[in-house]
Amino acid sequence: MKSGDNLARLFKRAKIKPQQLDELMNSGEAVKTLTKIFPKDIIRVLSDDEGTLQALRYDIDHKSYLMVERESGALVATTYNHQLETRSTHASGVIDSSLFLAAQDAGISQNIIMELANIFGWDIDFALDIRKGDTFTLLYEEIYRNGEKISDGDILAAEFINDGNTYRAVRYTNPQNNVSEYYTPDGKSMRKAFLRTPVNFARISSRFTVKRYHPVLHKVRSHKGVDYAAKSGTPIYAAGDGKVIFKGKKGGYGKVMIVQHGSKYTTLYAHLKTYNRKLRIGSKVKQGQTIAYVGKTGLATGPHLHYEFRVNGVHRNPLTVKLPASKPVPKRYMADFELSTIPVFAQLDLLARSQQVALADTEINN
Repeated sequence: MKSGDNLARLFKRAKIKPQQLDELMNSGEAVKTLTKIFPKDIIRVLSDDEGTLQALRYDIDHKSYLMVERESGALVATTYNHQLETRSTHASGVIDSSLFLAAQDAGISQNIIMELANIFGWDIDFALDIRKGDTFTLLYEEIYRNGEKISDGDILAAEFINDGNTYRAVRYTNPQNNVSEYYTPDGKSMRKAFLRTPVNFARISSRFTVKRYHPVLHKVRSHKGVDYAAKSGTPIYAAGDGKVIFKGKKGGYGKVMIVQHGSKYTTLYAHLKTYNRKLRIGSKVKQGQTIAYVGKTGLATGPHLHYEFRVNGVHRNPLTVKLPASKPVPKRYMADFELSTIPVFAQLDLLARSQQVALADTEINN
């Protein structure tokens, strides 16, 4: 499929009779997926010398494909699943300058390293806390089809050593609701009620303080939030599940969104460029959902997010406030949790020790 193409043009190029398109689109519910095709998609067709369509195949995604075949004179459309193979693999890295470069050196895709950052994002501020010499080790899955890797799978377990502190996580599926989440080795959820940082990998340009020289007003005043410098248009995420209670302009804050989380907590996002158009006052948001984009509206010298965290209306430092935890593994499933995760952690131990030995050897050689 080329830009501006449609099925009619494709059929014409393939020298298939135009009326065959009507027959195709009436061949079954599954064929409706052909109404959502994109440039560079590949559609394979088989026709006879008279231009009558005999068969059509379209890969919907890496998991499934559409097959249309002529049976007893009529076209019949069916969706099939590909035969996929899941393989486990592992990787380790040492941070010299950035997490992304360390991941690249370790042969890890951007999707996996972003997932790693999401898992530990409640405990480590990847804009502030990363140190040279920090290490990570992870076990994860890769998805193969016909012996060829087509995508990354899930992270099974991971370890991140940040400034001498070790954080570990394992993926576990609750047998009751079949929901998978990440937990510490003792069954506590890695998820907190709030993200520590509502933007990805920005630098902090101004911290929470009672005395700060304002670059626009040229006077000292309190700064009851944290400023994250980032490019204009950078997505801003809801720090936690909640409801939008304000969306609009608010003095020097420029464009603002305020989200209420339960009865005690609110978060404020200021100097926004634009909002998520789907959100209104009263809209519910989920943790990690894009709610707005970084800008420099109001009293701002450059694009950044001003982020505030309030408890019962009182400003608290977003970088140091203790974040409430999510629910741990239910007690009735702890035995199953331990049985299924102990072997995974044992493998992670082995990989982490191997990495430490390799680092020690490198230091000796240097």
